Amino acid sequence: MAKASTKASSSKAHQQTDAELAHSERDLQDQLFRLKFQMSMGQTESLKKIRQLRKDIARVKTVKRERAIAGGKK
Repeated sequence: MAKASTKASSSKAHQQTDAELAHSERDLQDQLFRLKFQMSMGQTESLKKIRQLRKDIARVKTVKRERAIAGGKK
């Protein structure tokens, strides 16, 4: 079940433009910061959400890096 979600997130990231990827990364970083802050204050216990956000950020960064490498080889 988690594999289908991962595939969807990965393909979604690959379909975004560079500007959309940058915006997504900023948005995900902001969400992660807010969740970490809430967790430190004891307001939430959503560890699964934090893990998922970290993975989504990594996916976005991976796609950005792949494009940078592909652009450098041309």
